[in-house]
Amino acid sequence: MRDFASCFSEYAVEISDTSCSNYSNNSCISPNSIPSIQNTVTCLYRTNLISSQKKQILIKLTWSKNTLSQGLNITFDEDPTTTFKLNTNSRLFRKLKGTKSFDFHNSKVDIFYDLYSAQYESGPEPVNGYYILIAIDSELGLILGDMYSQEALLKKLKIGTRVGKLSLISRQEHFSGNTLYSTKARFCDSGSAHDILISCSGENEGVKGPVLSVSIDKKMVIRVKRLQWNFRGNQTIFLDGLLVDLMWDVHDWFYNPGSGYAVFMFRTRSGMDSRLWLEEKLVKKDEDKVDFSFMIYACKNLL
Repeated sequence: MRDFASCFSEYAVEISDTSCSNYSNNSCISPNSIPSIQNTVTCLYRTNLISSQKKQILIKLTWSKNTLSQGLNITFDEDPTTTFKLNTNSRLFRKLKGTKSFDFHNSKVDIFYDLYSAQYESGPEPVNGYYILIAIDSELGLILGDMYSQEALLKKLKIGTRVGKLSLISRQEHFSGNTLYSTKARFCDSGSAHDILISCSGENEGVKGPVLSVSIDKKMVIRVKRLQWNFRGNQTIFLDGLLVDLMWDVHDWFYNPGSGYAVFMFRTRSGMDSRLWLEEKLVKKDEDKVDFSFMIYACKNLL
């Protein structure tokens, strides 16, 4: 992703506070606009375990949904041979609750899941009524879902109190439809979930050409005019005490509409970092520090 960010000028970064925006959240959104459909959600977690022989493990969860199927894939350390696939179609009730055990790097992995009563909104990821627990050598490495169900299951399984340190490193979402994208994101463990709205409209308020707007919690943080010429750019916002770089690339919407995606990326960074993206070889890595990135791939349907 360094190549993607390198096309942006370091000096084009503007600091804005979401609480100080004077724009109306609906200034660029038609009241008749229908939000696009979320097809895939991929979350990458890093868990640091106390007892396991392999201290750090990456766990990737991919929720997907289309007109024919709906499912969940769980993969460990980007190794495709460890992928656990689950069909989450609500019609297959007998397969929505169970366990799965296997060996991984000399450790025993147990996956406990219950999606029988899971409730969904428009996307493939459940919002409540479910749990997913992953234990590695009897130590919990991942806990997702409703806390009441999780606590009940912990008592039943007698796993114990050992819980690894879990961090969400990145989140990716794929959308298809028109140019209105609505989602939620949490940029740090101590922060709250924020409503994110991205829209691209035609001429409005005397502005010629399409306009891109990005709102967080109903407050506009970006409004880009003449998008055909400003198809790449960046801005920095201040959120939850963090600097969050927002970068966009909508080039393919205009110049490769048959197969191209627009990309929107949010990434947290330290206030000590003076550039959008530092070369890895110049940065001293802190193993305990977790940077978070959130990427949206948007495919615009051609009518």
